[in-house]
Amino acid sequence: MNYRINPKNGDRLSLLAFGCMRLPKDFAVTEKIIKTAIDEGVNYFDTAYFYPGSENALGRVLENNYLRDKVFIATKCPTFFIKKTSDFDKYFKIQLERLRTNRIDYYLMHMLNGPENWQKLVDLGALEWIESKKKSGEIKNLGFSFHGGAENFRKLIDANDWDFTLIMYNYYDVNNQAGRDGLYYAAEKGVPVMVMEPLRGGKLADLPIKAKNMFAAELPAHTPVEWAFRWIYSHNEVLTVLSGMNSMEMVKNNIKTASDADSYKLTNRENELIASARELIMAKTKIPCTGCNYCMPCKHKVDIALCFACYNDIAIEGKTKAFFDYTYRTRGHRASFCVGCGECEARCSQGIEIRKNLKEVKKKLEGGLLKPVGGLIRAYLGENRED
Repeated sequence: MNYRINPKNGDRLSLLAFGCMRLPKDFAVTEKIIKTAIDEGVNYFDTAYFYPGSENALGRVLENNYLRDKVFIATKCPTFFIKKTSDFDKYFKIQLERLRTNRIDYYLMHMLNGPENWQKLVDLGALEWIESKKKSGEIKNLGFSFHGGAENFRKLIDANDWDFTLIMYNYYDVNNQAGRDGLYYAAEKGVPVMVMEPLRGGKLADLPIKAKNMFAAELPAHTPVEWAFRWIYSHNEVLTVLSGMNSMEMVKNNIKTASDADSYKLTNRENELIASARELIMAKTKIPCTGCNYCMPCKHKVDIALCFACYNDIAIEGKTKAFFDYTYRTRGHRASFCVGCGECEARCSQGIEIRKNLKEVKKKLEGGLLKPVGGLIRAYLGENRED
């Protein structure tokens, strides 16, 4: 495993970090892959109050003090729930209990998308609260996760003496959200940057055929996933990269890439290929959803990310396959269930016009054949479910 030194505090962090948002439901599997990752050198684990079961699962695995002392835990303050000063302690106490620890190494204000969000927390006593927790040793470092625009990112960086930040960054999103400009700005200000969404919600793992063939012709042994990680690792401004690993195969493959000292030294030719792949993907993508699920849950049971993923598959796999996937996969959670309340849009980390796009999904994928095709699929699978 390769490591990078946090310039703020001297921590030696693994280049590959473990993002715990999509842990397997089977705890035995979760325990095995986390312990394997630790044994192979991964020492940064990122979770959040909002990730279902994640803090509890990570806490159970790390309950052994020997394991806990080998890793850095990062989790996030549920800023949406903070309405009064006492809420900081209320939710922090729950998080410590879930994680079965007496300290959080890297604590983030979750999804600050603009300086006004931070100011509201400051007005509730966030700075004083953080200072007290740092003094007691319960919080070691304070940062924020970000999904807004580049201008707001710079304003947030300047709004506080942050210990670190977490941004979405990958070769597809060079100019999206904080983007490359935000990465460089944070680095110039001396704020270490952790990266999430290296595969853009899986988009960079399952590329258009032309892009796959282009990469394979250059380096047949490297998968699209390796190309994506290599590109991010080539940025010295990035301290560590979160990967939402939920299988042993993912863990082993990603560790292999992060352990190859030369794997992220890209040539000019390789950078040109990645730029070409970006153009091919951008030409295929209609709705820029990463599948983070911050918009969920929907009280009307729409699976927003799944609906958008099926819609985007029209361009990648063709309308027929996308239609059949949508018909089967979205039963009980379709775009047509949307009533236009707009609550999801207020939580969307990408600023997507969700209601407008759900109407487009309905138009393209919920034609007159949906019910009969759905019935045939259920009959074939021996299921008895309602659409």
